[in-house]
Amino acid sequence: MTGSGSNTLLPRRKRRRKSNWRGPLYIAPAMALVIVFFVMPVLFTGWMSLHNWPLMGAARWIGFNNYFRMFNDSRFMTALNFTACYTVIVTVAIFAVAFPLAIFVEKERQFVSAYRTIIFLPVVVGLATASLLWVWLANVDSGFIGPALKALGLVEKSPNLLATFDTAFLTIVVMVVWKIAGFTMIILLTGLQAIPSELTEAARIDGAGRWQRFRHLTLPLMRKTIALALIVSVTGSILAFDQFYIMTSGGPQNKMISVVYYIFNQSFVSFNLGYGAALSIALLSILVAISIVQLWLLRVGEERP
Repeated sequence: MTGSGSNTLLPRRKRRRKSNWRGPLYIAPAMALVIVFFVMPVLFTGWMSLHNWPLMGAARWIGFNNYFRMFNDSRFMTALNFTACYTVIVTVAIFAVAFPLAIFVEKERQFVSAYRTIIFLPVVVGLATASLLWVWLANVDSGFIGPALKALGLVEKSPNLLATFDTAFLTIVVMVVWKIAGFTMIILLTGLQAIPSELTEAARIDGAGRWQRFRHLTLPLMRKTIALALIVSVTGSILAFDQFYIMTSGGPQNKMISVVYYIFNQSFVSFNLGYGAALSIALLSILVAISIVQLWLLRVGEERP
């Protein structure tokens, strides 16, 4: 009996060993892509940041001088402050538009599929293409926005929306919200649809109003969904480049230079590749820190088992 029992255990152990190897084999291609296209470039960028790395000529080791330099770089600090303000304004604006849209298209009604498609359509347009489109729309001569404002009686003559900081910044914010709100809406829509209808109906029967149901039921149950949408929105805003480069070229008066735009200028205009690499590592660290803080804040108050 003992011999036969041990013989039956051997095939089971072999099957377990085979199954233990299947998982790593399945994820090996994805891990290879991550290592080649993310880990290795980050490591190489970190190595570059420790050098005076010109476009032509040999690199020279300077240690952490590039990192010390950024703290005394007033233009970098200005770009960092501008990016932070832009991120806050755009993120709030996107959620202010996307959340009501998600609630609107969540309920089954006539033409709801068409509404979802129309709202999501700008997402499939590339950001560079959208920026070029809005440059044309904002053009003082051939654009559509200026004549529309004039026809509505809001202005006396068609304004050049990209000529001053306030109007250019507002135009870019509106363009980004138009471009991104549909994607954020889809993320929030999945969270809304995951809430059991029984809970909402029970709260309604108990006398809870719409605002009470939204505040005490919908928002707590959507913490993870909101965290995902918030991280995506904040990360995309901090990494903003195309809209500033295409629509304003950093102007007017170089007041709309984001962090990524400044890194681009240092790396590929001034050819300070080592300093640009240091700025990139610093920006990556900021993104990781912000994502960790966001996840922690959104978990505060969450019931734990």
